[in-house]
Amino acid sequence: MRKLIAVLLAAGLLAAVSVVTAASPKKQTLLSSATQECLSCHRELTPGLVQDWENSRHARMTPREALKKGKLERRVSSEKIPAPLTGTVVGCAECHTQNPAKHKDSYEHNGYQVHTVVTPEDCATCHVQEREQYDQNLMARAYGNLMNNPVYLRLVEDVNASGSFKDKRLQLTKPDAATNADSCLFCHGTIVEVKGLKSRETAQGEMSFPVLTGWPNQGVGRVNPDGSLGSCAACHSRHGFSIEVARKPYTCSKCHKGPDVPAYQVYEVSRHGNLYAAQGKDFDFKDVPWKAGKDFTAPTCAACHVSLITGEGGQVVAERTHRMNDRLPWRLFGLIYAHSHPKSADTSIIRNKAGLPLPTDFSGAEAAPFLIDEKEKAQRYKNLQQVCLSCHSQTWVSGHFQRLEQTIRTTNQMTLAATEVMTAAWDQGLARGLAQKANPFDEAIEKKWIEQWLFFANSTRFASAMMGADYGVFANGRWYLRRNLQEMNEWLWEKGKKR
Repeated sequence: MRKLIAVLLAAGLLAAVSVVTAASPKKQTLLSSATQECLSCHRELTPGLVQDWENSRHARMTPREALKKGKLERRVSSEKIPAPLTGTVVGCAECHTQNPAKHKDSYEHNGYQVHTVVTPEDCATCHVQEREQYDQNLMARAYGNLMNNPVYLRLVEDVNASGSFKDKRLQLTKPDAATNADSCLFCHGTIVEVKGLKSRETAQGEMSFPVLTGWPNQGVGRVNPDGSLGSCAACHSRHGFSIEVARKPYTCSKCHKGPDVPAYQVYEVSRHGNLYAAQGKDFDFKDVPWKAGKDFTAPTCAACHVSLITGEGGQVVAERTHRMNDRLPWRLFGLIYAHSHPKSADTSIIRNKAGLPLPTDFSGAEAAPFLIDEKEKAQRYKNLQQVCLSCHSQTWVSGHFQRLEQTIRTTNQMTLAATEVMTAAWDQGLARGLAQKANPFDEAIEKKWIEQWLFFANSTRFASAMMGADYGVFANGRWYLRRNLQEMNEWLWEKGKKR
């Protein structure tokens, strides 16, 4: 029988079912025999992991039951799910044995072909639309957009470099893979590759496991052993995969908290963040669809950018989307200016007029063929503003976005001024940049230039976009934009006089 089950698993079929108690002692839940066998060991070996799963919706509902939900209430988007999978809850085997032929990390484990890294391709068995949308999202391409862009890569190498001081000079060594994985790629994602098998002693005796490089990682653009991109667990933490966790702002704060993308800090000091802090304990984060004014009275990141939002009467305010840019007309951060959002999720294909892989040139002019046009921007504004209009008047919403666009113009202007100072330093031989075939990010004046757009301009724009005004003034905002520009200008004059 065990060999038969292994064959069925290899074909992606889980037909054998037994009735056992899971998740709740009050409810008899259908588990596949394969998952039951996994649990027989892992309840002892990894009890925290198992408990997370037992508290999950996966452990309580079969795909067959999920498909019976109405269109707005349904949480699965696949219209057809393989019949052998529909009658059991989604357990260990249903995820860790999916698509074994595609997984280079598959290995024999207690008679089953198991893989460690569960990927969006596996989740697409039930969530095909979410997987397709996410694949068109900048996040899914986050690894390549950073590491396959020679300009961005130079910034990564400078930030993560190891330094030493020898012969009165600072000497830098390029970062190793582990440092990159612990730094930029923690959020952007690593490449997870299989480097053979290794045996080790376990509570069940000696077993072999795959050696994975780039692991562990739950980065949004992780390159997986089956060739898929991304990690659903980046937002829906395993093994609970809770919609509640994904809807709360703390999840987004993992990667959107630093001075380069200060969305969470701005949210905390905004009116929305203030209301969430005061009233969030009373919000219903599990309801689907998510009803504005009833389930929540102030938006979180998910409400504005991802979730299916309806009114109490069921009218759709915003469609659920895992292509986050559906509601983003502007890309507020990046190199070097705020700009219209890219057309393609793969930004490494962008080339400006100078042939550089940047969405603008150094004067701020957009690489228009690679960015969305005004018609698409208007549609995305409409998508986003529909959420705002659930609580605010049209006059309020229009005024807010007019201010944001003015902030984009003024911060881009301050970035332009700093870039002109930086260009003068390169032209005068006071620093060495791309024109001199050097790293444009590794000298003291260049680091001040980076801070102008990466920290201070970004902070000011996020504060304007999310109504966190004070953060955009003195907390990394306009004060620092102006002070930094003054210091760059004075550096240029002082260095020039000494020549």
